[in-house]
Amino acid sequence: MNLTFCIIVKNEEKNLPRCLASVKNIVDEMVVLDTGSTDKTPEIAQEFGAKVHYFEWCNDFAAARNESLKYVTGDWVLVLDADEYLSPKIAPHIKEAIKSDRYILINLVREEIGAQQSPYSLVSRLFRNHPEIKFSRPYHAIVDDSISEILAKESHWQIASLSEIAVLHEGYQKGEITSKNKLERAKAAMESFISDYPNDAYVCSKLGALYLEVGEREKGMELLFRGLQDSEVDKTVLYELHYHLGIAYRQKQEKEMAKRHYQIATELNILPKLKLGAYNNLGSLLKEEGNLEKAKINYEIAIQIDPNFTVGHYNRGMVLKEMGWFTEAIASYEKAIQLDANYAEAYQNLGVVLLKVGQVPESLEVFGKAISLHEKYNPLEAKRLREILQSMGFML
Repeated sequence: MNLTFCIIVKNEEKNLPRCLASVKNIVDEMVVLDTGSTDKTPEIAQEFGAKVHYFEWCNDFAAARNESLKYVTGDWVLVLDADEYLSPKIAPHIKEAIKSDRYILINLVREEIGAQQSPYSLVSRLFRNHPEIKFSRPYHAIVDDSISEILAKESHWQIASLSEIAVLHEGYQKGEITSKNKLERAKAAMESFISDYPNDAYVCSKLGALYLEVGEREKGMELLFRGLQDSEVDKTVLYELHYHLGIAYRQKQEKEMAKRHYQIATELNILPKLKLGAYNNLGSLLKEEGNLEKAKINYEIAIQIDPNFTVGHYNRGMVLKEMGWFTEAIASYEKAIQLDANYAEAYQNLGVVLLKVGQVPESLEVFGKAISLHEKYNPLEAKRLREILQSMGFML
């Protein structure tokens, strides 16, 4: 089976080399559709052996992606964005999966590098080169709608999912701020779409979550509840609807309702990795109300699902500290730091516990590291921590 890599780009000379390098040895063809670059993006693509085509940007991601599909000659199509790259460990799994004559779509797990709450999502980026597969929706363009139409007519096809992490996306590093202009463009595109398709559960979940992000909570909740009215909603979309309703109710300080939606989200039969955010947030609510044992259980479920879930180890440490289990708390903080050497809060709370157990030199060492990291990302916290330590007679 031949595999074609397909991507749309504009001024991506910084990210594109890593993206293309990650797929070069697994695909048989690379199709790059440039939508108006003024930098060296097209030249870089050509250096990697990609076929470069051009398309005038029309504020519609689905239209651009569908244009790129016109140039595909392979049996299967792999789609990434320029700020994403393929995990080298997934290559043999992809090669094996596309040998099947049953699958029309293979969902891939994407990891948001640096995202603490919900680091994983399922993306429909690997699919058969079928003449009726096309992207829809001007923002968050997906092939799922056309796949559903095909399955209704051609019932022999199946959809599969690879459980291993396949796609890595770096957009959540500390210090990076989401562009306000980008948020406004996304909001405008989705508002335009939902005016024509008011009950689309997928866009209700995406636009509802975006409204929460920009502070328009009531509009967001209305859309999220509207999405729940769809009796045939995909379970991963259903998870997103309940997860973001949990966030909304927590913002409103209606914690019982928040717990209810997080609990429903954790009970859905979807890939466990996708539910980390709900387990984590439910744990935090339980911790706030003093239910430390149940909070610990939720954090431990999360890190059992993903042993590299950094914030899960940190939050488990926080609960263990409150329970007085200092040795276990130290181990949890140290694990979080092992996974993220720049985790200032983990250093800070490790310092607190080390001080409690009388390991003063070790405590001051990690407090120093915490202050150093806070000075880079949160100078006010660095100043506050230094003053607290000085009031205790420690000079850092």
